[in-house]
Amino acid sequence: MEHPAGTALDQAFLDASEVALTLLGNEAVRVRWTERSALAAMSVGALACHLGRQTARAAELLVTTSTSASTLPVLAAADEHYARAAWVVTTSPDDPANDRSSDDAQAALGHPAMIDRVTADLAAVRRILQEGKAEEIVPIPWQGWALRRPHFLLTRLLETVVHSSDLAQSVSVPSPEFPDECFWPVCDLLARLAVRRHGQGPVISTLSRRERTQIISAF
Repeated sequence: MEHPAGTALDQAFLDASEVALTLLGNEAVRVRWTERSALAAMSVGALACHLGRQTARAAELLVTTSTSASTLPVLAAADEHYARAAWVVTTSPDDPANDRSSDDAQAALGHPAMIDRVTADLAAVRRILQEGKAEEIVPIPWQGWALRRPHFLLTRLLETVVHSSDLAQSVSVPSPEFPDECFWPVCDLLARLAVRRHGQGPVISTLSRRERTQIISAF
């Protein structure tokens, strides 16, 4: 299974984060901050903060020392991360794995504060990556494992692209267009996850035959 090189994912994540930041700054997000989003049990503000949190996670975890990560198993790929993640197998938004209290708390601080946080976090990630300070093994301690940097950034890239679409739908604006270098790795990963969950046949039928279309989700 091939994965994009580390430096390509570095730049792709930065580019995707810029696109997301532009969406987060959209006036419709500010105006509809307290309204319900397209996701269950999340306001527009909480969803926006959750999207913005992807850069915060990168800023925090990319510089966590390898010593801290050494006690955690290193998964082979982003695919395994999503196969094991607790929130993927939950059936209710009320399950502990879907706790959004931190997103709600950040949303309570308002839209301008969120923009300031994401702008600062993105600048930090840019410095970390461009100055070569990112660790090659990145721990994800709340999950109990670690990923190599390209695979970690691919997970953050997927979250950024998917939640940008969620947020755009929530405030009735067009979903942002991401550069190919951002979009295609995410599309490829989502396709693999969908096949893993549903099998090849249903995925091929849905993509190629409108009369046999099924509801296919990667999660």
